[in-house]
Amino acid sequence: MFRKELAYYFSTPIAYIVIGLYLVAVSLLLWVIPGEWNIIDSGYADLRGMFEMSPWLMMLLCPALTMRLFAEERQTGMWNLLRAEKIPVWRMVLDKYLAAWLLTLLAIVPCIVHYAVLYQLAEPVGNVDGGQFAGSLVGLCLISMTFTALGIWMASCTGSQIVAYILGVVLCFALFWITIQDHYQSISRGVLDIRDVGYLFALAVVAIALTIFCANRIGKK
Repeated sequence: MFRKELAYYFSTPIAYIVIGLYLVAVSLLLWVIPGEWNIIDSGYADLRGMFEMSPWLMMLLCPALTMRLFAEERQTGMWNLLRAEKIPVWRMVLDKYLAAWLLTLLAIVPCIVHYAVLYQLAEPVGNVDGGQFAGSLVGLCLISMTFTALGIWMASCTGSQIVAYILGVVLCFALFWITIQDHYQSISRGVLDIRDVGYLFALAVVAIALTIFCANRIGKK
């Protein structure tokens, strides 16, 4: 199931659009579009802007990756066929989730290039806070983990891809604004506090558990 979902992403424009949109948006905001996030305009060897804008991009992109994970199989009847083959629901959910999360990580990893470029442009060369960058990168990976889990949960609650996307974006935005933002900012300072990491991990686990519960209900309909 994991290979099937991953192959589907790359056999359609979905993976390329999501990864491309994220990388282009980050690159433009860091190097081209004037503003507080533009490195050249600010004059500081700092990637803070990338990590400030990325959660907002992720809360739009992660639900886009997950919105179809159950809707298509519901409409085609494939879900019932998979259940008939005695494949555990938890395994199907985890495979779908991991495929979507891996895609978000593939979008994040190339951002290391921005750090390499900034490392060379800094005066003196290398005058960049590597610890802060590493912490922020870990925080961004955890954010994508949580948003993907929230997105797949919403996808399991409805048969409509559009409704799943809207619910996913709204839920990610609300939780980020209320609680997630504080934990993410703490990690972005380069300090990996077990409370912050544990919170994001626990939130993802709860969302996946709820997805499994909802997916089991799909099978009984």
